[in-house]
Amino acid sequence: MIPVRIGYGYDVHRLRSGGVLKLGGIVVSRDMSTVAHSDGDVLLHAIADALLGAAALGDIGLHFPDDDNRYRGIDSGELLGNVAAILKDRGYRPGNIDATVVLEKPKLRPFIDAIQEKIAGILCMEPSFVSVKATTSERMGFIGNGEGIAAHAVALITIDHAGT
Repeated sequence: MIPVRIGYGYDVHRLRSGGVLKLGGIVVSRDMSTVAHSDGDVLLHAIADALLGAAALGDIGLHFPDDDNRYRGIDSGELLGNVAAILKDRGYRPGNIDATVVLEKPKLRPFIDAIQEKIAGILCMEPSFVSVKATTSERMGFIGNGEGIAAHAVALITIDHAGT
């Protein structure tokens, strides 16, 4: 078995005015929200996909389909925790996460440390193994026009020798 595996995840959602925007399990705006079946946390969705991809276990939609009402409005932190449990059951654990959120506003720098700590807590990792960055699309395209948000994530997983 390969001792280290890498996965990539991507998620995108439309934005709408009103509601609450959560990223990495942290509320970053009370003026906008995503259009989504769950709470629409693109960052946690991208990380979940990266982890599942690293283990060759499909994607978040396979495990938590958007046509299943059990997941309507669900907290994406719960979904990510379930992904961590799926990995553990298969003998893997997260090694590190590197993610980027693409959004024009709000500026995310004030939230980054809390987001990294929240993700680390969900995945039972040290915060120093979770990197979250933010960028804009320089006012180009649907993200630049304020119509959407995207997140990219790369995850490394390792064999969990303690769990095997």
